Amino acid sequence: MAMTAENVEAEMEAANQAGDPPADALVSDLIDNQEIDGINGLFRTIGTLHPGQDLSGLPPRLANFLKEATAEPPGWSEADVKAAEGFFDHHHGEASMLQGTVGLIGTYLSPTGAFTLRSTGRLGGVDGPGRRLSQSSRLFIGMGDRGALRNGTLKATVTKVRLVHASVRQLHKKSGEWDYAKWGEPVSQKYTAGAICVFSVQILEALKNLGVHVSADDRHGFMCAWHYVNHYLGTPEQWVMPKDADLVDQIWRIEREKEWRESDDGKFMTAQALKFYKQEMVPPPAYDPFVAMVRAAFGDRYADMAGIPRNAALDTGAKIAAAGHSVASNTFGGLFGGTAQKATGTNPYDAILGQASKAFNKVEEYALKHDKDDQPQMHQELHDDR
Repeated sequence: MAMTAENVEAEMEAANQAGDPPADALVSDLIDNQEIDGINGLFRTIGTLHPGQDLSGLPPRLANFLKEATAEPPGWSEADVKAAEGFFDHHHGEASMLQGTVGLIGTYLSPTGAFTLRSTGRLGGVDGPGRRLSQSSRLFIGMGDRGALRNGTLKATVTKVRLVHASVRQLHKKSGEWDYAKWGEPVSQKYTAGAICVFSVQILEALKNLGVHVSADDRHGFMCAWHYVNHYLGTPEQWVMPKDADLVDQIWRIEREKEWRESDDGKFMTAQALKFYKQEMVPPPAYDPFVAMVRAAFGDRYADMAGIPRNAALDTGAKIAAAGHSVASNTFGGLFGGTAQKATGTNPYDAILGQASKAFNKVEEYALKHDKDDQPQMHQELHDDR
């Protein structure tokens, strides 16, 4: 049965008990049979996967899984591809920047999600934000690359994420510490559905909050892209989010009221992320206006839940725009330089959002192209140095 606003609560209750049996069995077997040296070894292997590669050198189970994981979503069409490409033609930079801020922090607003990330060693612990952002960047930037939905690159990237999710489930299962009665399955299909909503319709809402107009066609195209991603994450068809952005928005608003809550883990994760942005992405004096913009993208209610600080000096769009005038160029060419001078017009966020997107994406691209994804990946057991 397809997901609807009427059945979403019942379907998500069932999805909370479901993992990804094919991927879970594969990862468990590979680790238990020592065909790959533990979880970090599996991650290293996953990191080498690419479209069209010779699979003969991989463990047979992994090779067979990859062959079976390439089927297209039911009903996927050329029109869907063109719709998705249309969105990214217009909004690629700003969308990927917001996914790396509003999107990632949004996943911390689910207490179970925040606990899962924080507890899984350094992937979500004290050394985690840079690696999470770097890994996520491969998806956020890559899904908007021309041809990514045609040439297999996005499919390969998402399949890696699918196997990472399975690895996290196995780590929790083998720890004996996961409370299944309380939390359901680790990285359950419900968690995946929520993440899809956060990175799709929540980002559309963030764009709207910042005064960015996204056409109905482009809204549809963005949802098509995430429908595609949802499929390759190994989600059973009945829980794959539909291509209808308005319907997914309805579904998400119902679930968001139940799922987003303030938590110590969520605030810890947000504080990590903000520290990382300040040190590596948008150092002062650009940092405060940047955070104020992220806060505006969330809205006060959810920004407060996440622990994003208020800044009384930057409490309106006009004040954020004015702050842009005094911010000097940063390492990557001026977060609020140049066109930010025009930010006092009809929509004070326009130029700031554009410049922030350029700077943010340059940092992401630099990390990817210069192989800076060298942080510890995951411990062989739980705990995060707390």
